[in-house]
Amino acid sequence: LQPQPLEEILTIYATFTETQDGGRSAAIGFNMVRIAKEYKECDQHEKAYQSQNAIFVARKRTNARKVKPMRWVKNVGLGIKTPDAAIEGNYVDKKCPFTGDVSIRGKILKGLVISTKMKRTVVVRRDYLHYIKKYRRFEKRHKNIHAHCTPAFGVKEGDIVTIGQCRPLAKTVKFNVVAHEPQRAKTGKKTFRMF
Repeated sequence: LQPQPLEEILTIYATFTETQDGGRSAAIGFNMVRIAKEYKECDQHEKAYQSQNAIFVARKRTNARKVKPMRWVKNVGLGIKTPDAAIEGNYVDKKCPFTGDVSIRGKILKGLVISTKMKRTVVVRRDYLHYIKKYRRFEKRHKNIHAHCTPAFGVKEGDIVTIGQCRPLAKTVKFNVVAHEPQRAKTGKKTFRMF
């Protein structure tokens, strides 16, 4: 085998990392984040003008070869896939783990969504068994955890979500939704389910 120059290897690698819809990868390796193709103005539902901190909206459009993307998206890591809605969406959420300034570290938990009444926050129920030594038996227990839910996920009651621990975002919110599985069968809120 002849050793190949680095530039040739990178061009071969770049052709393999192209996605189906034509978007380019921002990082080299397994932790790749796609880049949105064109700029869309962010949703304006608040009194203040909504824009991402890392992006300067009023820049002049130039024909330069290396142009920064108009939407800032990061890779959370830990094998968590960045959703397409975060890459190509136009929401602004500073507490989002994909487009905001929040890092996921610590515990990764799975649970059932029992309430979505709060704005961008869900209540996740986690069931577990507690062993009682005297009777040598288990009893059922549960905990409710409040988690921030980014607009990239369309979470409904009864869905199963994966939540990751982050810094405290509010008085009771210390977790962030990082993955979402839509519900398959309708079950009661308080039925015992372990994940």
